[in-house]
Formats: sequence, structure tokens, C-alpha cells
Amino acid sequence: MTSQLPGATAPARRLVLASASPARLGLLRQAGLAPEVVVSGVDEDALDAPTPAELALVLAEAKATAVAGRAEAAGALVVGCDSVLELDGQALGKPADAEEATARWKAMRGRSGVLQTGHCVIDTLHGTRASATASTTVHFGEPTDAEVAAYVASGEPLHVAGAFTLDGRSAPFVEGIEGDHGNVLGLSMPLLRKLLAELDIPVTSLWA
Repeated sequence: MTSQLPGATAPARRLVLASASPARLGLLRQAGLAPEVVVSGVDEDALDAPTPAELALVLAEAKATAVAGRAEAAGALVVGCDSVLELDGQALGKPADAEEATARWKAMRGRSGVLQTGHCVIDTLHGTRASATASTTVHFGEPTDAEVAAYVASGEPLHVAGAFTLDGRSAPFVEGIEGDHGNVLGLSMPLLRKLLAELDIPVTSLWA
């Protein structure tokens, strides 16, 4: 059972997260929101774009659009997000296997990449949408071969964009970031607020 702040009212609109990401769900909940989760089922490998930033946005829009068209999302605000790591101009999503995850980390260590997260908000009630990409520079440390092997063996890098995350076992291998911490986890709350504002929806009106 959740407690409500004095004077708080129930959200005026339903919020639907078009993602199975626990990190994105956690970020929204920590910000006082209470989203429902509807997984999009979009085939990410079937989509492409000229740049990593554009690809992240195309994927986010595809996820939001797929969920917005479902009966269970009628009247709701649908939020779709997707992240890729840009390194050497290439978009790196989740590695296909342990061998690829190992190669990724050996290529990333001691270097910097840009975590690109596309965001798309669709107001199914009014048929409007707003979307944008947030970028955060990530400075990687230099884990040893043994540390990389141990991390890959944990299985974690196979489930996250860029084969790393700030809220997991790879946290000690990231020296720092420039930009929004939440964006690296999968959702930028400041950008979400701006996109909602474009649709004339104050984020505070969605507080649970």
C-alpha cells in the first residue's frame, strides 16, 4: 500500500511505459509517477537510421506507436524509450552473446562514448506526440581482462544497451559521465518533463 502526500490528488491521466526495462520503471516511480507497463514487442533489429542518435529516436517512436495503438492504452499517455551507445560513430545496443560483450568492453575501456536515448510521448486522447533524444557522455575506466571476463560471466552486459549500466556490476568500471545520469539508465526525467510540457501536460499532474 502506498501513502499519498497531504493535499495530493490522484493522477488525472494514466501513464503507460512501453518498455520492459526495470530501470526505466524505477526512474518513473522514484519521480512520483505510477506507470502501467505494456511491452511493445517491436523488432529492434528490423529498424535502422543514419546516426546512433536518430536510431535511438526511431526505436523509441516505434515502441510508443505500437503500444499507443492497442486498446489497453486508449486515453493514456504512452512513453517509449530506447538507448544505444555511440562509439566510433557506431550504434551499440545489447550484445548478442558473451563473445561480443567481451569485445565491446575491450574496445570501450579507457575511452569515452555517448549514450543516446530516444524518448517519445504519445497522448492517445488527443492524438498528439512529442519526441527527442538525450545524449550523455560516458567515460569508461580500464578494467583488467580478468574483470571483464568476470563481468561478462555475470550475464548482466547481455541485457543492457552498450553492455554496461550505472546501477549494476559495471558501475566500478565507469569513471564518470557528462550529462543526465537517468538518461544512461534509460530515461531522462528532465527531457520527459519537457516533452510532456510540449503536450500541455505538467509532470506534476501525473504524480501518484
